[in-house]
Amino acid sequence: MNFNIIKKAGALILCGMMLLASGCKKFLEEQDPSNLTPDNFYTIPEHAEAAIAAIYADTRFFGDGAGIFSSNWQLLEAVTGTSTTETAQNSDLNNLYSLVYDGNTGHVINWWNGLYKVIANANLALDKIPGITPMDEAQKAKILGEAKFLRAWAYFYAVRLWGDIPLITTPQAATSEDFFPGRAAQEDVYTLIVEDLLAAEAAGLPWMDATGRVSLAAVKAELARVYLTMAGQPLNKGAAYYKLAADKAKEVIDYANANPGVINLFDTYGEVHHVDTENKIEHLFELQYLADVAGNPMENMFPNFKPVSAYGANGTGSTVPTLSFYQSYEPGDLRAKDQEGYFYTSYYHNGSGAPFDLGAPYIFKHFNVVAFGSPGVEGTRRNDLNVPQIRYAEVLLIYAEAQNEVAAGDQSAYDAFKRIRDRAELVTPAIGTYTQDSFREAVWRERWHELCYEGITWFDMVRLRKVYNETTNGFDNFVGHINKSSNQPLQEKHLLFPLGVQEMLNNPNLKPQNPGYPQ
Repeated sequence: MNFNIIKKAGALILCGMMLLASGCKKFLEEQDPSNLTPDNFYTIPEHAEAAIAAIYADTRFFGDGAGIFSSNWQLLEAVTGTSTTETAQNSDLNNLYSLVYDGNTGHVINWWNGLYKVIANANLALDKIPGITPMDEAQKAKILGEAKFLRAWAYFYAVRLWGDIPLITTPQAATSEDFFPGRAAQEDVYTLIVEDLLAAEAAGLPWMDATGRVSLAAVKAELARVYLTMAGQPLNKGAAYYKLAADKAKEVIDYANANPGVINLFDTYGEVHHVDTENKIEHLFELQYLADVAGNPMENMFPNFKPVSAYGANGTGSTVPTLSFYQSYEPGDLRAKDQEGYFYTSYYHNGSGAPFDLGAPYIFKHFNVVAFGSPGVEGTRRNDLNVPQIRYAEVLLIYAEAQNEVAAGDQSAYDAFKRIRDRAELVTPAIGTYTQDSFREAVWRERWHELCYEGITWFDMVRLRKVYNETTNGFDNFVGHINKSSNQPLQEKHLLFPLGVQEMLNNPNLKPQNPGYPQ
């Protein structure tokens, strides 16, 4: 919901000669109460609630369309090398897979526009809501905390995608002094992100919120993720920030251990993608989807025109796992077991009929069995499934990685790591068999296999400057690694995405373009 000025249609009534001039003047000066502007809208608590709802709605740009057979989220998957396409109908998506994208690539442009829309509406809410009176102060504080989290969420994506970016913290208009902003240093952007998240942490949010609104667990987990990123590249803040990441993740873990019915790992992988478990237990923060408003956008993971759902044979197959990544899971790993983990190699005709072999592995992680069907149960064709942003599984892995940097051989880091492997029904070597280096790589490997296809892997590649090699089971340097999806090498320029060409034409202060891309 955007609160733009509602323009009146139609012409002004001509004042006839028989009307007194004073009467005509009074009519022309009357204000239309239906005209909404930022100055007259933010007057009652309900307006604050509507404003925060608008920002949440803006986050769904993540799943908006990006041309034929593609959605914006595929920007973060196509470049990792863990997925490929069966259709090749979308030239922009093909360029992402082939690592030849540039500032004209639609997904890149859409991400910039989407993130800065979230930021703009968050800035407006943060500017206007404090002036709403009367309003319950606890309600106001919570809404402002949510707005700060969502602004930090957007800036965290943007700074990792483009590096130095415009840092805008107030509402903008054409008359604003900085209407054509330059780019701020990454360190300054991270400073704002941390400040916003610390403010959200102190806003009185509940530990969990089953309605899908930002919770304290989400804020703390996002802070841990930010600190972990700051410890690595490009800021390279090292030990102090690994400790910050470990400590913040441990706050979530300690609460979960004391309240396992509130925060925990799901018992089964099926619960990771079931509508009955949305915004609960393992899902600390999700993008909210409801078919009546906007249906789940992950259906480009369907096989190409194979009848796996109640929709029939209509999938695009534009994001499917590479065989090499699927085969890189350890023998017996439940996450690679057909229909029980994150992949499926067989399903049921039209979702509920006779079983059939798919001939290849496909991504099951976002498959909604209620909407698409299950054995003998016809699907509803209502894909209300949310899109995960932060899971408790990631918090455990953040802690394991960061704590290993703080104190090698730490039992609590090992225990967090082992919990992920226990659910996958894997045998974990004893703690004493690991060195700091081998444990570090073991945690990285677990991140690749646990968090795949959730928009996380690419950012691991950038912060670590390392990429998982499915063939060697080790890690290559980022620059020079060959993506198995396209047999193309990653280059130095790929550490950042290009800025959109049109955006740079509109605002010359964004120049120069990121290194390696056409200016």
